[in-house]
Amino acid sequence: MKIYSSIIVLLFTVINVNAQTVKWDSTYRPPSYDLRLAQFRMFPNSKKDIIFLGNSITAGVEWQELLGNPNVRNRGISGDITFGVLARLNEITEGQPAKVFILIGINDLAKDIPDSVTSANHKRIVQYIKANSPSTKIYLQTLLPVNKDFAKHAAHYNKDEKILRINENLKQLAKDEKVELIDLYSRFLNANGKLVDKYTYDGLHLTAEGYKHWAEILKEANAL
Repeated sequence: MKIYSSIIVLLFTVINVNAQTVKWDSTYRPPSYDLRLAQFRMFPNSKKDIIFLGNSITAGVEWQELLGNPNVRNRGISGDITFGVLARLNEITEGQPAKVFILIGINDLAKDIPDSVTSANHKRIVQYIKANSPSTKIYLQTLLPVNKDFAKHAAHYNKDEKILRINENLKQLAKDEKVELIDLYSRFLNANGKLVDKYTYDGLHLTAEGYKHWAEILKEANAL
């Protein structure tokens, strides 16, 4: 009986240690994920497609109208993380699109996914697209800064160092994989190291002015 009790105690100890060590969930998918993905699969594909891939920051504007280009497709899902993007990449590559603009990762930090894991997933995303749609031109975009003065998205705040590390890794990844890098972060940053007030309405998501600024950055980079 003593041996049996000791084994039970040991098992609970191991379970508790593991629960304390791993605080993030790679299987998390936002509530709208399945619906949005089903809709994306229903839409026709074209080799002329220019895809914007990401989370709510990408999903928050009508890119076709903003950019005046009928070939642009919005593939943002609110709340998505890098693991969610990886799980739906086949929908992105099946049409062999002309370009893919990637902005994903800020929700990983809010979900306590280590920045090293997020960066590894960025590499997996790029390599998957290259392997399954070789003619697609890939644009990596650095994570935007946040602004905790708005106090509306606490889980996303105070992660500035991690954002910087991910962005540095994105820059290196772009060099290693020979893909394009669009540095959004520096262009949305104010003198206090925060997301510019006029570009956000809640410290995380963008205003119409913010999206206009983003579009200008892409055009200046001759990405479109």
